[in-house]
Amino acid sequence: MVQWTDFERATIQDIFSKMDYEVVGPAALTRCLIVYPWTQRYFGNFGNLYNAAAIMGNPMVAKHGTTILHGLDRGVKNMDDMKNTYAELSVLHSEKLHVDPDNFKLLSDCLTIVVAAKLGKAFTGEVQRAFQKFLAVVVASMGKQYH
Repeated sequence: MVQWTDFERATIQDIFSKMDYEVVGPAALTRCLIVYPWTQRYFGNFGNLYNAAAIMGNPMVAKHGTTILHGLDRGVKNMDDMKNTYAELSVLHSEKLHVDPDNFKLLSDCLTIVVAAKLGKAFTGEVQRAFQKFLAVVVASMGKQYH
């Protein structure tokens, strides 16, 4: 079980309470699909993903980016039981969707960049450490089914 400090808990809750899911989620997924184009193979039913402009304007990408952030919100509410919180999603992504678990880390890196840009100077080293610890626990939980 992961040990969370009071600062980490408060920081994660603060970040997510201020986050505009409909902006940050789509921006993070868009960045991931552009920077790491091989991740697009999991979104074949999303239509045109042929270039950055198409990805940025794709409503299905935007919708799924928002869905991802709502999924992370589940982790914020269950920080002491992340493995069970993400057990069903882990099974879905590994057994049905066959998503390479390394892609969860790529997406978390893109999300960190987007959040850092939104928070600006408030995204201190300590805040980043807490945020990335949270994302690392989510990524590990999502990859649990793969092991």
